[in-house]
Amino acid sequence: MDHPDRSDTVTGLPSPLVPSRRALLLASLGLVLCGGAPRAQEARYLRIATGSAAGTYFPVGETMARLLSHPPGLPACDVGAPCGVPGLVATAETSQGSVDNVQAVASRAVETALAQADVVALAHAGKLFPDRPPLDNLRVIANLYRESMHLVARRDAGIATVKDLAGKRVSLDRAGSGTRGDALMILKAHGVSPKKLTEVELGPSQAADALVSGEIDAFFFLGGVPAAGIADIAPERRIVLIPINGPARDRLLAEGRFFMAGFIPSGAYPTVMATETVDVGAQWICAAEAAEPLIYDITRTLFAPENAASLAAGHPRAAAISLAGATAGIAVPLHPGAARFYQEKGIELPVTGPI
Repeated sequence: MDHPDRSDTVTGLPSPLVPSRRALLLASLGLVLCGGAPRAQEARYLRIATGSAAGTYFPVGETMARLLSHPPGLPACDVGAPCGVPGLVATAETSQGSVDNVQAVASRAVETALAQADVVALAHAGKLFPDRPPLDNLRVIANLYRESMHLVARRDAGIATVKDLAGKRVSLDRAGSGTRGDALMILKAHGVSPKKLTEVELGPSQAADALVSGEIDAFFFLGGVPAAGIADIAPERRIVLIPINGPARDRLLAEGRFFMAGFIPSGAYPTVMATETVDVGAQWICAAEAAEPLIYDITRTLFAPENAASLAAGHPRAAAISLAGATAGIAVPLHPGAARFYQEKGIELPVTGPI
């Protein structure tokens, strides 16, 4: 989709990403209701960079954007009724994923983004891009939910364990992606060198298509459960999920603060059995330079009790977003606007430090 030819009122920079069609329609609705005439209340724009349309970030980001938006000209909300931030037009935009998103936020090319907790922390510490300065202006708004590593294989590929990937055609995701970084750590923990694979660099949707067509034997995907791209190819017993468990998983959990023991339940995907795996947190991030009142408002709105039903209706993973887990697994500083909201709610702020 073509990008709107405007610069954002928050950053002054054009969006390099792809906005959701529904979010743009919402923005247009606000302008129609305003009659196109100048109003005392100016629209504020907030972009949420997500990931591919086949993953989990995009539909979750769309859900958040709908929840946060309340364009100028709409009537004031009733007390206790679901409501967005007055004057705000939020849009969810597709992107290449976590690694691109942290760079876009740090450069202020986009206001906010969703990203893996490990990618955020490594980028902030200067360990994600060894040849570049740390992205030390990254700030966390909230931890949203857990993401599960899916190791998806064709049922007829003869793959039952991670070690069986040796000699197979495998997509670890695109070069530089957060999923690929985690996949490499998983292979290392299992004693499998990437050189033993025939590696193919594909994004999630392309990898799913290639698996079904027989071009590859397996692929890694990190995302919330259920992921649309995997659900689409699960019927008719075409795929299996390969477990990540045992001593190798224990090593992963012991070596880093980002991985958590995970479990993909039976029934999450048609014909696929329950599977042990590893999880990482999905975080909502912004730049340190973002306006404190704006970040306070969007944090308060995301966790407003009256908005919980709208989150749950938007996507299964969005239903997992809760105030109870909002500060879990955070290794970089909170934005002051978010921190103020959590302090008002009596939530202990995370202690961050070098990783």
